[in-house]
Amino acid sequence: MNKDKHKLILIIAFLIAIVSVAIIFGAFLSPTTQNPIGLSVLPQTNQSNPEKVEVRLKWVHQAQFAGFYVAQEKGYYSKNNLDVQLNPGGVDFPAINMVAGGKEQFGVTSADQILFAREKGIPIVAIATIYRKNPMVLFSLKDLGIKQPSDLIGKKVGVAVNKEILYHMLLKKTGVDSGKVTEVPIKVDITPLLTGQVDAWIANIISEPITAQEKGFEVDIIWLSDYDVNFYGDVLFTTEDMIKNHPDIVRGFVNATLDGWNYAYDNPDEAVDYTMQYASASNSVHETKMMQASLQLIKPDDRHIGDMQQKEWENMQQQMLEAGAMKSPVDLGKTFTNQFVENYYNETSN
Repeated sequence: MNKDKHKLILIIAFLIAIVSVAIIFGAFLSPTTQNPIGLSVLPQTNQSNPEKVEVRLKWVHQAQFAGFYVAQEKGYYSKNNLDVQLNPGGVDFPAINMVAGGKEQFGVTSADQILFAREKGIPIVAIATIYRKNPMVLFSLKDLGIKQPSDLIGKKVGVAVNKEILYHMLLKKTGVDSGKVTEVPIKVDITPLLTGQVDAWIANIISEPITAQEKGFEVDIIWLSDYDVNFYGDVLFTTEDMIKNHPDIVRGFVNATLDGWNYAYDNPDEAVDYTMQYASASNSVHETKMMQASLQLIKPDDRHIGDMQQKEWENMQQQMLEAGAMKSPVDLGKTFTNQFVENYYNETSN
């Protein structure tokens, strides 16, 4: 074999070797889930251009939303390629209006408000429940002896806007004549209760009763859920458009949020630390009490955090229809979906 032919063979062999290495190396970098040599490779996420989304919370920053803060501060949202802005809610910034109007992508509200919105034709969809147990209670100062709904007869009850529906359901369920109870419109300040201007107050268990106890008052609690008025308290929702046109964003957001809430549930003290980065007007002692009160609402049974059930939505809607709060039923198949919650737990169990 002459020298020229020998050199040509060496060059060809060298080129073949380079191409082979390139193919093998490229297989490792392939964005597919399975490469030619059988190694499982995760798809690469474009972290340079995260999706910007906004969330309208149900109320001001507080431990009620600790799971969202955990998801933000521990990087769960960023790991899902999301740039999330958590906006406080309230009377002036109702979550349904903000999300349905297209300004924001996700929100937190109560199940009864979801049903109201669907009846009005507003295309929002519940995608997870955070407070599966209804947080609403009637509370009163202990010396008044109000232990059950029938004790409200002849009394004054403070009822805020958006809470009157559940209050009237309670009276109807327990056979209490609403005409024998004086309903007084109230706002946030519980001074009227503490000074005897009203006798009982419909409230969120994580809020006003804690405030009264911090002021040195003993209270009696009547849980609405004990009388089958058990509406989901905090529900995470989005729009039909988001689910149809941006399912990956919805899936990533639900996954990260459930990561946050599961961590917060297992590590409540740490969750309060994250909460305090947002609730600067509060204090850690109060937020810790609020977080502890939330645990029984988040997971009142052995079901997964976030889980919703058809029969529970049917029961909530039926109660609203019977109470006259709704005129006609809505399509529950369009009102809520468990697909994202189920997908999350299927993935985490594997």
